Amino acid sequence: MTDSPRRAPIDDAVVVWSVPAEELAERIPTSPLVIIMHGYGSHENDLISLAPLLPEGIVAASLRAPLVAPHPVVDGFAWFTIGEPGNPRIAAGDDAATSVLEWLDRVEAAYGTPPSIATLGFSQGGAMAVHLLRSAPERFAAAVNLSGFTLTGQVRGDRVMAERRPPVSWGRDVADPVISADAVARTTDWLPDHSTLTANLYPGILHGVSQEEITDVSEFLQDALFSNAPLEPRA
Repeated sequence: MTDSPRRAPIDDAVVVWSVPAEELAERIPTSPLVIIMHGYGSHENDLISLAPLLPEGIVAASLRAPLVAPHPVVDGFAWFTIGEPGNPRIAAGDDAATSVLEWLDRVEAAYGTPPSIATLGFSQGGAMAVHLLRSAPERFAAAVNLSGFTLTGQVRGDRVMAERRPPVSWGRDVADPVISADAVARTTDWLPDHSTLTANLYPGILHGVSQEEITDVSEFLQDALFSNAPLEPRA
């Protein structure tokens, strides 16, 4: 299967928010935003259940990935197509990141700019959480990578990340049967040189998420999003 030749947008109509739509105009400019991205073959209603377990005072938005996952997946979506396991083409990651950034532009145009923004994703969505930070490090305070990986290749924000070392949380199980050893090794090498890394192992979760991990993630996001340090102005 090859990467889609046309970049697909994020569908605004299916975004699942953690607060009622009528509150967005008041909450977005005053509350940290967490962008949630599901794994391959899943959908926007999956990880939004984590929102109540994240720090009080945040607003969460769970996005549907822009690509339809092919058979045998039914009613599921993907951020990029699967080629080499754990190592999609960098251009596919760039396309997906651009779609999310354009969605974020629309949110900010409609409601204002959040005081801080973090990305959080599982598996493919975890790769996206880091790739968004790589694509626009000036826009994000932190990234949470749940059982995911990083993509091979250079991204425009890599140099900035290496200089600023933004906080990244990466949680996984060494017995994860889905993420390849090469992808784990690549991520293990890349993240410490480009972030202030919090890396935790959760034995027994396999390719999943545990209550212990989400408790750790909530503490991580509390520190990253509610810091008194102001964000640097966007270039």
